[in-house]
Amino acid sequence: MKMPPFQLHSPKSLEEAFSIVSELSSSNREFDWVAGGTDLLPNYKWHLNAKSDVISLARVSELTRLTGTHIGAMVRLHDLADSEKTHTLIRSAAESVASTLIRRSATVGGNLCLDTRCFWFNQTEDWRESIDWCHKCDCGTDADCRVIPNQNTLCVATYQADLAPSLMCLGATIHLASKDGERSMPMNDFFQLDGMTRNVLQDGEIVTHVTLPEDVSEWQGDYQKLRQRESWDFPEAGVAVVWKKSGGVVSDLRVATTGLESIPGFHREEAELALDNWNGAESIDLLAESVRKSVKPVLNTWFPPSYRRKMVKVLTRRACSGMLEDSK
Repeated sequence: MKMPPFQLHSPKSLEEAFSIVSELSSSNREFDWVAGGTDLLPNYKWHLNAKSDVISLARVSELTRLTGTHIGAMVRLHDLADSEKTHTLIRSAAESVASTLIRRSATVGGNLCLDTRCFWFNQTEDWRESIDWCHKCDCGTDADCRVIPNQNTLCVATYQADLAPSLMCLGATIHLASKDGERSMPMNDFFQLDGMTRNVLQDGEIVTHVTLPEDVSEWQGDYQKLRQRESWDFPEAGVAVVWKKSGGVVSDLRVATTGLESIPGFHREEAELALDNWNGAESIDLLAESVRKSVKPVLNTWFPPSYRRKMVKVLTRRACSGMLEDSK
């Protein structure tokens, strides 16, 4: 499809980027940020909430730093997965994203801020018009949600990015910046339950980097995902599990999910319940079942909600299998 016209801005520093933001804001011109463009540009081709101006971060070198505890927002997923500095869990999640070609363009910040998806939204403009539009699409129609009829106050489009659950489990901190300053928060607090809002980013604000705690190497873990095709598709369900052991016994445990609701889920209570009176395989079964019960997918992606919930249980067991192998 034909790309709608927009003006591209390519700052070489954050200072220059935020100067452009000030100019656009003063002129009441709407804009988007673009990192790797693997999600935004296809959406623009489908005329999904396209803006008149786009600010590219591709030339802002300060966002590309990568160490064992620092991941810049413009680090490419291929480089993240290929680096020996990257925690094995994050590497596993990054490797699972799409294809090599896409990973060479896609970025960490873009993956974390991925737009939510829904088969009523991710369609051509003509198709959406034929169903009287979609609540998530900025068409000025006040359309109702097609997934949950007769309401247009909450969007239930699904968050289908891979990195977030692993970073949540590892206790990551996300760092944001705007022309008004900087702020940081735990990764768990970054997401906001609405398929349109998605996260706490304010107008003109971007993710600059993610930091991990110094003890990140003490955690072991795994990430498992369900998808339709290996070479491209977003997770229909994804489960990240990390654990620490003391004296051969699991002493700490964290679980997070993605691809099931409008934001990734962090299952603190379920992990604590399984950790009480830890009993190996039985506790893993308890954890898998409790996570299955806690997720609430809706019918807006390829696989039906019932199947995705069942697979959450399977994926959780698979992600936990390393805990049993280590004890043998």
